[in-house]
Amino acid sequence: MSDIWNECIFDFRKIPTKCDNCGSEKVRYTTNDEVYGRIYGNGGCYICDDCKAYVGVHDTKNKLPLGRLANKELRNLKMKCHRLFDPLWKETKLKRVDCYGYLANKLGLHLRETHFGWFNKEYLEKSLIILNSVTYKDIQEYVIKRNEEKS
Repeated sequence: MSDIWNECIFDFRKIPTKCDNCGSEKVRYTTNDEVYGRIYGNGGCYICDDCKAYVGVHDTKNKLPLGRLANKELRNLKMKCHRLFDPLWKETKLKRVDCYGYLANKLGLHLRETHFGWFNKEYLEKSLIILNSVTYKDIQEYVIKRNEEKS
């Protein structure tokens, strides 16, 4: 049986040692007060000393990143995606996982790798194009079709 992660384009389950933006190996674990001027959340993050891209962590024990190191351009693209994506599940009866499933299907990705925090510029821009035209009905039809295929 194959590991589905081997088929994935995006997999940021490991501690970063090289910057996703500039390629520098000057990536270190620190506290996010270096970025924000004070501690937010659990306080942990990775930062690239060369280009100042950064990413938070799930928790400070395992120090696993929330995604890829992101520069200002990527952070802005991620925020734009979330502004369009989040209302699809927060303001409707759709499940978040179904909305991500729809997006994964449209992007040709596996659901497990479909997270804005993991996407590069190309996939964030592709996501914006999809999200700018998607409707509640589109996702609802996708869910119904997917459920029919499962049975």
